[in-house]
Amino acid sequence: MVGDLGDALRELADAAVRTEVAEEELAAVAADARGLAARLRADARSPYEVARVDDPERAERWYSPVYGPGSPVAPALEASDTPDGRATGRVTVGKAHEGPLGLVHGGVVATLLDHVLARAVRAAGHGGLTATLTVRYRRPVRLGVPLLLDAEAGTVQGRRTTATARLVAEAEPDVVLAEAEGLFVAMRAARAAEVFAATGRSIGAWSAPDQPAGD
Repeated sequence: MVGDLGDALRELADAAVRTEVAEEELAAVAADARGLAARLRADARSPYEVARVDDPERAERWYSPVYGPGSPVAPALEASDTPDGRATGRVTVGKAHEGPLGLVHGGVVATLLDHVLARAVRAAGHGGLTATLTVRYRRPVRLGVPLLLDAEAGTVQGRRTTATARLVAEAEPDVVLAEAEGLFVAMRAARAAEVFAATGRSIGAWSAPDQPAGD
């Protein structure tokens, strides 16, 4: 049901950013929305609690703002990966993530690329948080167009792993719309335990075994 609610909320978000109904109807819908929010808050977790549907060890999160089936703000990226350090994604971005008129916001493009980069790194067996992200916007990315992303993990040096990715339109796979390079740094196990202590969980997706000083 988490995914069903997410679908419904994304439909609502799309309708909300495209509607031109009268102000009276807007007021009525706003009141209904606040009532629904109150019902959901009747049993809510804190900002640091892990959702019962999540798998933090694999960094799979149902409420991820990038791909989470339960997230009302996610562009609903469908992503997958393989053990050889490759990741792919498919997404159609709607009006809620518009930047320039008719185009996907550049920050959303960067977010999508960042996710497949990180996913490729994890698929290759390396933890890490984004340390640097370089995005080159080659061409405008249009709303409502099926898009494909692919990423590949690169070099590994201690706790540092590089990766590259690109984004294309499904109908024109040879035309690169945007591409990115990322550097991901795995936290030392002790540091990861400190950072994620508030969750009450041992989380390994963003960490690595302690390395000698200077790595």
